Amino acid sequence: MSFDVLDSQHSDEIAAFLAVAGQGSFVAAGKLLQRHPTIISKRLAALEKRLGVRLMERSTRRVRITETGAQLEQKLKVALGLIVEAEQQAISGANEVRGVLRLALPAAMGRQWIGPMLPEFLESNPGVYIVADYSEHLVDIIEHGYDIAIRIGELVDSRLIANKLCDHQRILCASPNYLGRFGNPKEPTDLLDHNCLRFSGLASFPEWKLHRGDRQQTVVTKGSLTSNDSETLLSAALAGHGILGAGEWLMSRHIASGELVRVLPDWRLDSVGGVYLVRPSSKFPAAMVQAFKTWIESKFASAPPWSRTFE
Repeated sequence: MSFDVLDSQHSDEIAAFLAVAGQGSFVAAGKLLQRHPTIISKRLAALEKRLGVRLMERSTRRVRITETGAQLEQKLKVALGLIVEAEQQAISGANEVRGVLRLALPAAMGRQWIGPMLPEFLESNPGVYIVADYSEHLVDIIEHGYDIAIRIGELVDSRLIANKLCDHQRILCASPNYLGRFGNPKEPTDLLDHNCLRFSGLASFPEWKLHRGDRQQTVVTKGSLTSNDSETLLSAALAGHGILGAGEWLMSRHIASGELVRVLPDWRLDSVGGVYLVRPSSKFPAAMVQAFKTWIESKFASAPPWSRTFE
């Protein structure tokens, strides 16, 4: 790589171009860079001459970026982002593991499985203070300033860096008491004759999409209790009020104890997803973020913690 393209004159030209593109005028760009508008204009003209392209169309009242200029602006923003990320990476290598770590956790799963493990991490990292927020809703971790989130299911936000902790599947369960009274379904269509305890946060709600190998069957469920809180539905299932479709993590302890049994055990509810650790892609992780990532990955390394209830 030749570093002569990074001399101060060229960087000044690039700064002037990005300022004009972002501010929409030479006057505003000059204020941003604390330079006279004529200096900004000269730097932009020098950049255009050096590249041999027209980047801005000028008039007495406004400045309009050309298509070529818009393409250059986007690529320069990406390049600057990489430079910032490289600097943050260098800084983070020397940082101590300390500071406030903000976590966004799924409500029920976070309370059952992640929350109880956090004191162990804090014991090993006395310089870290955790703020753990729980919600059944998908929160924008970039907008709300979270360092890390735990997500269940399928990821759609391409702005995030994701590390898969384990596979995730939803299953059907009911209490022996309920099945003794109302019978055990043999096929997905039998669910039409049962009271289904429905999680309204399911993407396909009120449908249950059941999969077995290459087969898929969809059942439009009905039931006496619908909620956006998994633990409310779990309590109803344990009390014998219906069939619950939920994550294996929610019911594993109760399956192991015999309080719940699998319904249609050869079928899974919804598509296979995962449990992910996600963080903003706009910044390189601080030392404490990297420490938490390494720690929680160790907790899922051999198997998810809820699977150990069957051992």
